[in-house]
Amino acid sequence: MSQTPDPVDDASRYAVYDADPAFPLHRLGKIEVRPTVRVRDNAGLSLAYTPGVGRVSQAIADDPSLGWRYTWRGNSILIVTDGTAVLGLGDIGPLAALPVMEGKALLFKEFGGIDCVPICLGTTDVDEIIDTVVRIAPAYGAINLEDISAPRCFEIERRLQERLDIPVFHDDQHGTAVVATAALTNAAKVTGRSLSDLRVVVSGAGAAGVAITNMLLAAGVGDIVVCDRAGVLSTGRGTYTDVKADIAERTNTSLLSGTLFDALGGADVFIGVSGGTVPVEVVSTMAPKSIVFAMANPVPEIHPDVAKAAGAAVIATGRSDFPNQINNVLAFPGIFRGALDSGATCITEGMKLAAANAIAGLVTDDLAMDKIVPDPFDPRLTATVSAAVAAAAVADGVIRTG
Repeated sequence: MSQTPDPVDDASRYAVYDADPAFPLHRLGKIEVRPTVRVRDNAGLSLAYTPGVGRVSQAIADDPSLGWRYTWRGNSILIVTDGTAVLGLGDIGPLAALPVMEGKALLFKEFGGIDCVPICLGTTDVDEIIDTVVRIAPAYGAINLEDISAPRCFEIERRLQERLDIPVFHDDQHGTAVVATAALTNAAKVTGRSLSDLRVVVSGAGAAGVAITNMLLAAGVGDIVVCDRAGVLSTGRGTYTDVKADIAERTNTSLLSGTLFDALGGADVFIGVSGGTVPVEVVSTMAPKSIVFAMANPVPEIHPDVAKAAGAAVIATGRSDFPNQINNVLAFPGIFRGALDSGATCITEGMKLAAANAIAGLVTDDLAMDKIVPDPFDPRLTATVSAAVAAAAVADGVIRTG
C-alpha cells in the first residue's frame, strides 16, 4: 500500500516552487501577530490579564468610546475578500487570495504602521459577506475591501458603510482612482495642460474604471468617455446595470458611439483598467502629446514601447519595471492612517481628492515625463497623505464625536 508523503518532509514536492524566489519568501505567510507589551512577571501578568484587564473591559462597557484608546481598534484594519477578482488572476477563490491579502497587510504595516487582519471569506453571497463583516467589525477601526468582483463590490461597500460607523473602503476602486487622478494631474501639468483641457477615454467599466471616472469628474475633467466590452457607454445604447447607467448619464457629452478604438480618435488620454490590447495604429490616432495609462497587470493594454512609438508623451503602467507605476501603495496607507488618526467615520470624496493632490504635490520639484508620481519609498509619502486626509475629514465633518 502506498503511503501519502508527509508534506513537511517531502522536500522534492516543493523543489520546483522553491527554485522561484517568491515562494520561499511566502513560506508560512508574510505576517505574524506580536505583542506590543511584554509580560515578564506576576505583576505584569496581573495588569495585562486578570485582574487588571477586567477594569479596562468594565470601563469600555460603561463608555464604549474608550475602546479607541485602550484596545487595538484605533490602529487596526480588517481586510476582507472573497477571492473573486484577484489582481490579474480573476476568480481564484479565498484560499488562493490569501497571499495577496497577507501582502496587503504587510504593506499597511510597513508604510502606514497599521495592524491588519486578512479575512478570506468562503462565500460570494452579498448578504452573507455583509452580515459577516458587520458581526466582526467591532474589533476594528476600518474595513478594507479587496479583490471583490463588480458589480457586487459596489453594493457591498455601500451597504456596509450604511451599517457601520467606521470607514469602509474598497481599494480596487478608490485607491486606484486616487493614484490615477494624482498621476493625471501631473501628466497634464508636464504636457502644459490642465485637467479641464483633457478628453479622457477609460477602458473598463468595472470597479476601478467606475471609481476613476467618478474621481476625474470630481477633479474637473469634463469630457470622459467610458467603454466596456461592448463599446462606448451612452444613454441610447441599451440596457445597463444601475452603475453603468449612472456613468452613461454623466459622461460622453459628445454622444460618441462605437468601439473603444473609435473613441480613442483624437483623445488626449487613455486609461486602461480592463485588459485586452490596443494596437499601435489606434494609439497613433490620439491627439498630440497624448497620455497613456495602460494599467492592466501583468500585461498592459498598450506596451510602453508601443505607446512611445505611437507618439505618446507620458506613459504609465501598473508594473514596477517601467517608470510611472500607478501603484495603490502610494495611497492606501496614508488614507487609512489619516482616517484612523482623525477619527473619521467614513472616507469622503473630499478625503480622496485631498490624498490625490497630496500625492501629486510630492513630485513638484522633479516633475518630468517619466516622473509623474512619487516613489513608494519616499519618506514623506505617508505623513503627507495622512495629514491631508485628516484635514479633509475635519473639513467634511465626518469625525466621530464619542
